[in-house]
Formats: sequence, C-alpha cells, structure tokens
Amino acid sequence: MLLVGMLDSPYVRRAAIAGTILGVPFEHQSVSVFRHMDRFRAINPLIKAPSLVADDGTVLMESQLIIEHIEDVAGRSLRPKDARARVTDLRATALAIVTCEKAIAIEYERKRPEAIRYQPWLERVGEQLHEALAALDVMAADTFGKAPEPWTHGAIGAAVAWGFIRFTIPDVVAPDAFPALAAHSARCEATDVFKHWPIDRETP
Repeated sequence: MLLVGMLDSPYVRRAAIAGTILGVPFEHQSVSVFRHMDRFRAINPLIKAPSLVADDGTVLMESQLIIEHIEDVAGRSLRPKDARARVTDLRATALAIVTCEKAIAIEYERKRPEAIRYQPWLERVGEQLHEALAALDVMAADTFGKAPEPWTHGAIGAAVAWGFIRFTIPDVVAPDAFPALAAHSARCEATDVFKHWPIDRETP
C-alpha cells in the first residue's frame, strides 16, 4: 500500500499513525497538493490528501475510510469492543475531525489578503473550534487515561488535532487553555509511533 500526503496534514498523520499501530506495512510519499500538483495528479487526479493506493491499485480517499481499509487488512480494529466505550470513542474521533476541520478553515481564511478576510466567519469557526476543544479536554481528563495506550482512534485523533493546532495556528488557542488535552497530546507525542510520524511541512 502507498499512503500519499504531507505530514502537516492531520488526516495524513492520523492515517499513518493508525496504520503503524495496526502493524500494516505501507509506503509513505510526502507529496504536496500545492507544490507537487502534477505528481499528485498522476496518483490521484482529484489531488486529495490523504490518498491511499491499495494493494490492488484502488485509490482511496478520506482518512476515516482509509483507516477502515487498513483495519480490514489488519483484521482488527482500534475501536473498543465494549458498546458504550465504542460510542465514546466514535464521539472523540468526530470531535477530533471537527477540530481539524475548523483549524484548517481558520488557517486558509488567514491566507487571504487581510482586506478580503471575512471576520464574522473567522469568529464563528473560532467559536466552533473552541467548543470542540473543550469537549475533547473533558474526554482527555475522563476517558483517555494517564497513558496513551491502549490506542484508540479517538485518543490518536485528539492528540493529532492538538499537535496540528500548535503547529499551524498557535496564536488562536492558548497553550494552557485545555490542559488535559495538552497533557494527553504530550504523552502521545513522546511515544515512538508519534515520533516516527512527526508533523513536517518541509519534507519534499
């Protein structure tokens, strides 16, 4: 399998970390949807990161679906088996995905020239971002525990989302605003698997 996309994308990073934890072998290519459009287009004409080229040549998109395929290949899931814990993990995963979506929306809006930025939109997205982070902070305190393992998708996603915010829009969220989430992310970032897949914007 081939995973394509830059590790400054939280979606690419989450898929890479999950694949490694699940023990599924794959190649990773750091291809930018902006700087390497022709190279990416040759792999996936939609130029969508992450993209996964399955062993049979099928090109998959969307990190959640990519991870589902990786779990199918692994023959196991990182979701808890207990029904209540599973729903909790699904909620944590959704909150992490929303957090990343809102952070990306803020980052892209701020790439516009200041004169054409839409401040009401930035304020709305910022409020949504903080609501999602507040919910993740509660879950980090109550659910994720004091160690990163056993790994679940919600725990992985929450750590990746916080790392992405610190990397891309650190001025939007104070580093001490969500202490339980920050502590959880720090524990995850200290593990070998997270270190193996660091946030990296400059990899060619």
